[in-house]
Amino acid sequence: MKPLHAKDLHAFLQRFEAFKESEIREFTLVSPTEMHITLTAQDSARAFDWLTITLAFSQVEDAKLLGDNQLNFIDTNDGICLIHEDGKFAFAPEACYNTSNVKNAPFYILSKGLKYQEGPF
Repeated sequence: MKPLHAKDLHAFLQRFEAFKESEIREFTLVSPTEMHITLTAQDSARAFDWLTITLAFSQVEDAKLLGDNQLNFIDTNDGICLIHEDGKFAFAPEACYNTSNVKNAPFYILSKGLKYQEGPF
């Protein structure tokens, strides 16, 4: 896994077009403070070839989770929200602009650490 720093978030989201029209493939609750989400994405650095990206959230401080059977119904046509604010990373499968908006999402994660790993489609 590679660390994803706050300063690199914008370029990361641009590379994967903010995960527009992606699919959440898997959610793994490793522990109460570590969670992994695997999504599909088109990589602009590889001629828009499809691959999977696993986001590993560590030091999770707050989360609203869904069951695996509900993940298939999450709409990511407009992309995901992945921001860094007040020393925390925030993830939600919809547009958001700050951590207050993230907490209105049906599914979100707030953590202090974030890493990612690329994998085959």
